[in-house]
Amino acid sequence: MNPLAVSVLPPEATQLALGYPSLFLLVMIGALVPVVPTGALVSSAAVVAFHSSAPLALLLVFAVAALAAFLGDVALYWLGSRGTRSRNGSRWLESIRSHAPEDRLAQAQDKLQRHGVTVLVLSRLVPAGRVPVMLACLMADWPLRRFARGDVPACLAWAVTYQLIGILGGSLFTEPWEGVATAVGLTLFLSVVPAMWRRVRRPSTSG
Repeated sequence: MNPLAVSVLPPEATQLALGYPSLFLLVMIGALVPVVPTGALVSSAAVVAFHSSAPLALLLVFAVAALAAFLGDVALYWLGSRGTRSRNGSRWLESIRSHAPEDRLAQAQDKLQRHGVTVLVLSRLVPAGRVPVMLACLMADWPLRRFARGDVPACLAWAVTYQLIGILGGSLFTEPWEGVATAVGLTLFLSVVPAMWRRVRRPSTSG
């Protein structure tokens, strides 16, 4: 067989093939340790997939991101539930508590009691909303199976949302790096706005 006849993958396809495992690991780690900007990662991967000639690239980015987010959420919930029953798991429970201020936790508990699984789905679309709702589920003694059922649509909706942000950024520019910069900037902006809004409202509500 003539070596020249062997088809060569385009550079974009090679980058995506190498990037899928990295995307999976980073999103899963970000679900376990809520400091990694996983939304920006998904949006950036979607930009590269949008400009790629690889078939089904966007579908694969969506599937990898949603699966990694789900597995990370379930793992963190399981570790947190151990903390409610044993001393060995208390470190993970305290880590979850450290990312859930008392006021946000109280709001999450109230909304969870009134709306149930719907709040769990929406929590992944609200910046910094996932952990307080997860902690509220733990304090309400939700079994892992119930949490996992509600987390499936939450992770799917989250992956779709940030992938659409990436597609929007990729469609505005011809160069992938410009789309990546736009998508990352937009996701970081969306993550900062709610915190700024809460800080602006706090003095008025307290006074």
